[in-house]
Amino acid sequence: MSLAVKLAEGRIDQVCHRTRGCVASIAAGSCLTEMIRGKSLAEAATLDRQQLLEALGGLPNASVHATHLAMDALTEVLKKLGTQETGYSGNLSAMR
Repeated sequence: MSLAVKLAEGRIDQVCHRTRGCVASIAAGSCLTEMIRGKSLAEAATLDRQQLLEALGGLPNASVHATHLAMDALTEVLKKLGTQETGYSGNLSAMR
């Protein structure tokens, strides 16, 4: 799963995902993009896997891994954004 974000005025202005995998992974990536759009980096960092799972309406046990993939992609992007200078407004993506 890859996640790409663009910041504007300290908030996640644009976000998209690219996922190759099962339907649950695609749904988790899509749901995550909706959850973080418009949030500050600090707000996005407070999201957890359980919130994503609830937003998806739950998943079968065999598909819960999809939420881990999405949250791992978010963690990577937030980590990379944390190393950028303040006011960064370009595109950033992380592959997971």
